[in-house]
Amino acid sequence: MTTTTTKAGGSRTRRATTAKAQRSGDLARPTARKAKWNDLDVRAVDTVRVLAADAVQKVGNGHPGTAMSLAPAAYLLFQNVMTHDPSDPTWLGRDRFVLSCGHSSLTQYIQLYLSGYGLELKDLKSLRTWGSLTPGHPEVHHTPGVEITTGPLGSGLASAVGMAMAQRRQRGLLDPDAKAGQSPFDHHVWVMASDGDLMEGVASEASSLAGHQELGNLTVVYDANQISIEDDTDISFSEDVAKRYESYGWEVVDIDWRRSNDPAGTADYVEDVDSLLTALNASKKSSRPTLIRLHTVIAWPAPTKKGTGKSHGSALGDEEIAALKELLGFDPKKTFEVDKDVLAHARKVKARGKAAHKEWNKGYSAWRRANKDAAALLDRLVAGDLPEGLDAALPIFPADEKGIASRAASGKVLAALAPVMPELWGGSADLAESNNTTMAGEPSFIPKGKQTSEWKGGPYGRTLHFGIRENGMGMILNGIALEGLTRPYGGTFLVFSDYMRPAVRLAAIQQLPVTFVWTHDSIGLGEDGPTHQPIEHLASLRAMPGLDVVRPADANETSAAWGAVLRNARPAALALSRQPLPTIDRSTHAKASNVAKGGYVLVDGGDDGKQAPEVILVATGSEVSVALDARLALEKSGVRTRVVSMPCREWFEEQSKSYRDKVLPPAVRARVSVEAGVAQGWREVVGDAGRSISIEHFGASADAKTLFTEFGFTPEAVVKAAKDSIKAAKASGGVSDPLETAPRRSKDTGTDVPTTKKPARKSAAKAGK
Repeated sequence: MTTTTTKAGGSRTRRATTAKAQRSGDLARPTARKAKWNDLDVRAVDTVRVLAADAVQKVGNGHPGTAMSLAPAAYLLFQNVMTHDPSDPTWLGRDRFVLSCGHSSLTQYIQLYLSGYGLELKDLKSLRTWGSLTPGHPEVHHTPGVEITTGPLGSGLASAVGMAMAQRRQRGLLDPDAKAGQSPFDHHVWVMASDGDLMEGVASEASSLAGHQELGNLTVVYDANQISIEDDTDISFSEDVAKRYESYGWEVVDIDWRRSNDPAGTADYVEDVDSLLTALNASKKSSRPTLIRLHTVIAWPAPTKKGTGKSHGSALGDEEIAALKELLGFDPKKTFEVDKDVLAHARKVKARGKAAHKEWNKGYSAWRRANKDAAALLDRLVAGDLPEGLDAALPIFPADEKGIASRAASGKVLAALAPVMPELWGGSADLAESNNTTMAGEPSFIPKGKQTSEWKGGPYGRTLHFGIRENGMGMILNGIALEGLTRPYGGTFLVFSDYMRPAVRLAAIQQLPVTFVWTHDSIGLGEDGPTHQPIEHLASLRAMPGLDVVRPADANETSAAWGAVLRNARPAALALSRQPLPTIDRSTHAKASNVAKGGYVLVDGGDDGKQAPEVILVATGSEVSVALDARLALEKSGVRTRVVSMPCREWFEEQSKSYRDKVLPPAVRARVSVEAGVAQGWREVVGDAGRSISIEHFGASADAKTLFTEFGFTPEAVVKAAKDSIKAAKASGGVSDPLETAPRRSKDTGTDVPTTKKPARKSAAKAGK
């Protein structure tokens, strides 16, 4: 494998007769003969630079430098390289553009403005202000032409890997036999990334998988400007990124405009656009993903702040901007100056986009005529409709005291959905057998040359293998969902949702129909001990806006939960058990279809299960069976007891007040929550007289039965809490400690007992002697 190096330089583009540019003779013009740029194109690129400087200066904060130095690269992509139609931003045949360095949002906004996506000068003037179409970081579903919300560095690049994977899967679903480049479903994913993106671990996770998957439909332009907020990245970042990506299996092209290790470059800095164009076009034909390392000077050609950290995240200042404008031939007294002929020239890309769209329609129409079943499937996917047979496909499990783990039930649900819902696909972060995320008999999504004896498949397969890359998996799932036609899911242990949290948060922000399958959901996982036993996770995930956290009580609730998750089409997390859970007898208890309401009366008081309650037990997941056993004991002692299964707090809160009051009557103040996690969040359900059976410390290594007994998740503990709550409800102003019945933090688990003596610490001076 080799690395190609191209030095800047060469002949300069001839001036067009209509040129208005009066650039300083000290500034080299871009080398852009192959790109066929004229003076209007050069003026347009320089306009990008001054608009970026003006926009940040006006609002008083932001990131001008990268938008200035990437101006020619971004303009080249939008004007010469990408297949897109600004008049139809959601065109199915478009390429995807991902600005992974989302802090440089102006890099994208100004191109959307110049290309005619609907942004106008007033929008650039409103950068980073309330209600504008130009927020601080690009936001999908908010600004036309923005495909993804980016900001946390590395996340955009990682999600772009998901987009590229989804494109291949979609082609396999709809047009698998077409020759390369001849399907209406062939398109490319283009990424602009920064030094910061390449430092983030999630980018490494996803890039490693992209190379393994041989994603030739993915190109990353890495802006190696060698500057971050702390100035020269040599202070913290000295690895050879090109060699790293070569080892991942990427094609790597090195284009050096800067020709110096000094971030400020040299006096003869030349933007060799033609070399970049050659590399971009070549990447379209590659069988592997491509990294183009582009060495630029941040904020070029600002006289004193180019190549500095101060231009990265701060306004340049009036004097610097005035000097910049003089160099580029703009009036230093004017702001947001855009020549009419420059804008008209740049917006010719709209006509080119419409023409490309029209030509695409010919092939698309021919495909529809020849593939009527696939066309019908596509129509359903584009509309976001679920298959007609979904509800019938969801399995129903017979009552069984021994039961089945909810993770195993989930696996059976996926197997049942496989033939009905071809757009549903996913896998695990190397825990397929533990998470039960593999659809029975479905091939792996893998290049044919990388099949193993255990896993067979091909490039259009359905079973995903993320390796031990949880955060990368989450970001890739987001990218798959953003691509638009398929429904992804991914699994790991619930405790490792911590690794995924940035991706989950972005899924929630973007409201993506991603399903996170998190198994081993409590201390019930047993012997692996406190490092693997979730304690605070359910509460912390419920604290995240826009995420549905679903913890089903048995196999039938698991089946119903999958149905509800797919119907809702928004971010959801399934928290599933390792240990078997009794399958509740639905002939004597409420139907599992009530799961879609988030919380429901599973059984009421009295011998017939229909009497008004004196106390309400609210439980989730594996603790529902504990609550049911406690109810039997309470009923024997004459206490009418209602059990409420509440698999999803978010869904329950969406129900009408009348329904919520019916399930949890305000007059019944005696309540107990039962969940093998922290009590945080349950006070609002159980109220001032309520009690919470919870765990407020880390777990221990033992079998599940022992742990549940030792940590107080027993019918006896629930009965005591219920009687205490009844007394508190009767007493005037009886308000208890929320954790009164929870195991104390001082509980001896054998692993969380503090040492009696702090370890001795030598001073740095002594240690160095």
